[in-house]
Amino acid sequence: MSTLTITTIQTNLLWEEKSANLRLLEEKIAAIENKTEIVILPEMFTTGFSMNPSAFAETMDGETVEWMKRVSKENGIVLTGSLMIEEEGKYYNRLIWMLPNGEFGYYNKRHLFAYGEEDKHYTAGNKRLIASVKGWKINLQVCYDLRFPVWARQQSNETAPEYDLLIYVANWPERRSHAWKTLLCARAIENQCYVVGVNRVGTDGNNIYHSGNSLVIDPLGQVLYHMADEEDINTISLFKAKLDETREKFPFWKDADAFGLQ
Repeated sequence: MSTLTITTIQTNLLWEEKSANLRLLEEKIAAIENKTEIVILPEMFTTGFSMNPSAFAETMDGETVEWMKRVSKENGIVLTGSLMIEEEGKYYNRLIWMLPNGEFGYYNKRHLFAYGEEDKHYTAGNKRLIASVKGWKINLQVCYDLRFPVWARQQSNETAPEYDLLIYVANWPERRSHAWKTLLCARAIENQCYVVGVNRVGTDGNNIYHSGNSLVIDPLGQVLYHMADEEDINTISLFKAKLDETREKFPFWKDADAFGLQ
């Protein structure tokens, strides 16, 4: 309970080549040397950020969800990342949170990237997913959600903040990497939590370059890990004592505004 060990996989994604991406990711997961509890993949890890869900979306009993179940079980890890899902005639950019026992939760990306016409192809979600591992509460979000701080804001009560770790999986272009790095640090500071941002690298099918810049940030906004412009697998432990110490020494969370989300 005192520590949580996570592994971030910053990788190039082959454009709309599901089978090849799954094979490469499985190899990367199998190659993780240190014991880990959560493995985090980028947004749309089977295809890249494609606006072609009619050709590539899967159902919840499709190949990729079954792959996640198997890989999670075989490696004894929680496995997470987002992919295209079709459900009841609608398409979602859906983050799956897969447990080793085959149980899972999911989060449908709320803020669709209209600048890239994501809103014309996918349906927005309206519910947050806060998972629990070893007593750690984990808020799970996707890429463009990062620009909307209200959606990530702690819903604190009188005894404790709502969550301890905020994760973003992304396909965030290099040309806006300054915003990515700045906003991830801001989310950590304002919510007094650890923040992890996992981004892809490489050029996608729209000739857009991604520099990665995956980050792990502590509750004071200090960067614990940062990698740009190359593929990388990084395992790091987060410490509950550091989180508790920060919140006790600087109890800013108690002064937060009360508000509701719709």
